[in-house]
Amino acid sequence: MDAAGAVADDGGRDVIRRWARYVAGSYPPVRSVLFAWAWAFGVTGLFAAVQPHSPPWRPGADTVVAAVTLTVMLLMHRAADDFRDLDYDRRHNPRRPLASGAVSVRDLAVLCAVGSVVVLALNVDNPVALALMAGQLVYCAIVLSLHHWLRWPSGDRLLLSLAVSYPAPLLLHLYLYARYLHTTSLSPDRHGVLAVVILVFASVHLELAKKITRIRRPGERSYVDIFGLAGTIGIALAAPVLSAALLITGARSTPTLVPLAVLPLLLPALAGRQFWRKRAPRWSPLAPGLYQLAVFICYFMLGLSY
Repeated sequence: MDAAGAVADDGGRDVIRRWARYVAGSYPPVRSVLFAWAWAFGVTGLFAAVQPHSPPWRPGADTVVAAVTLTVMLLMHRAADDFRDLDYDRRHNPRRPLASGAVSVRDLAVLCAVGSVVVLALNVDNPVALALMAGQLVYCAIVLSLHHWLRWPSGDRLLLSLAVSYPAPLLLHLYLYARYLHTTSLSPDRHGVLAVVILVFASVHLELAKKITRIRRPGERSYVDIFGLAGTIGIALAAPVLSAALLITGARSTPTLVPLAVLPLLLPALAGRQFWRKRAPRWSPLAPGLYQLAVFICYFMLGLSY
């Protein structure tokens, strides 16, 4: 190997090491992969549960492709969020990999470019899924461009930032729906819309509850500033109840339907009780994520029950 090749090889290894440091610090592999696979398998199970004419559903190669796709896409979403929050993190979370300089913006740009190729290659067999993934990538590029050139929207405007960011997970839900329809040879209908609404209500709890606090840290962003403490708690607790109610009324009947729809509600209820009765300064940081994971697992089990 000549000197130029050796330098390029060393540079490539350095980039991979920086990517590894980034993943360890911002996208913990075990937890993140578990969440991505639970999302893919669980949401596909939900589509099977609400579709009255669905054939018996079992996960297969198509579901695995979807799970790998989500794993890569969520890593890219994490990188995009870290880029948008860089100034905030430098002030309030200086140990995060990008804010600390352990990885550069260029490193993450290359990571996202490689991830984009992987995601598109995984989905060439399904034109609709491929189009949704391409749309997802284009949308993320537009959002990042608006942030880079116009600094819009400001991260301090939580509702506007949420409105701008939410099409990304919504497109992932639609991508999983396209994969489900491809596997079952069904056509899209209103039951798919119902499933997406159920998912939206469930996600509201995660978004609000993880930011509930009685005493804000300097510069901290919280929906409490918008809705007040009682209002934020009320919305965060009402949304999963509405999600479960829609699931119970909209899914196909099975003896496990009500238990699987209601069981995840125990986590928000227990977290709310602890926060309110013990006057805890902050909502349990683990409870919202555990609720979302429990929801996905219950959707998966429900899809298998038919």
